[in-house]
Amino acid sequence: MFNKLRHNCGSAQKIPSTPLTFDHMNRRNFVRSAALISGSLPFKNTLTTDESSRKRQWYELRAYTFANDAQRQLTETYLEQAYLPALNRAGSSSVGVFKEKEGRLFLLIPFHSIEAFATLQEKLASDAAYIQAGEPYLKALPTSPAYDRIESSLLQAFLHMPLLQVPEKKERLFELRCYESPTESAGQKKIRMFNEAGEIDIFKKIGARPVFFGETVIGERRPNLTYMLCFDNMEAHDARWKAFGSDPEWKKISGMPEYADALLISKITRTFLEPTAYSQI
Repeated sequence: MFNKLRHNCGSAQKIPSTPLTFDHMNRRNFVRSAALISGSLPFKNTLTTDESSRKRQWYELRAYTFANDAQRQLTETYLEQAYLPALNRAGSSSVGVFKEKEGRLFLLIPFHSIEAFATLQEKLASDAAYIQAGEPYLKALPTSPAYDRIESSLLQAFLHMPLLQVPEKKERLFELRCYESPTESAGQKKIRMFNEAGEIDIFKKIGARPVFFGETVIGERRPNLTYMLCFDNMEAHDARWKAFGSDPEWKKISGMPEYADALLISKITRTFLEPTAYSQI
């Protein structure tokens, strides 16, 4: 176990970890608007043809908050015994569940299409095994709910990393990073820095194991992007980031005036997480 850490990063100011919000709406009606929003800011595409043609995943990133241990236990039992198996049957594999130290519970659900996200509730409603296994959670009384709040965001995977990567299941520490941008154009330029300038490749080269990179299409504090890295432990985390900062390619990219943090990033939030025993990531 380890304590949740937050730091100043570059030009970012020190801030508390920020909840993620996704408004409840009719998912079918949402499909078209989500696709339009994700492509609303066109830019010159310098990616290879193979990268441009890849089908990108979508991710729902949830954060559960609890008022007491009983709520946490009820929700975790539901996730392990009912929800994750039902998600797998519905076509979402490699679902991640992560804990903060005495804090929130994070859920990362990958979808292979926006339609899969939009039709999930219909699939769950017709899944008898899910309804039976999840009954204590699903029928919790208003006077004793299973959680305090659920807040979530919907993200689309980056072109250069269109699919979630599951790290080896051994001792592992996850770092979730959220970069908020001052404008939409600045946010798109930061995404290009990852996709086209080669920042994702540097992470892979120095041994920081990327799990996903996603642009927030629906959620709080837009425009922002969120990504997750995996390390063996905090010592490995510190060593990998030191290697990243001294990498010649990173120095070249970060030294370009158009990629200056002051222009592209207004806030950075870092949250350290550990996987639950039943997490599939």
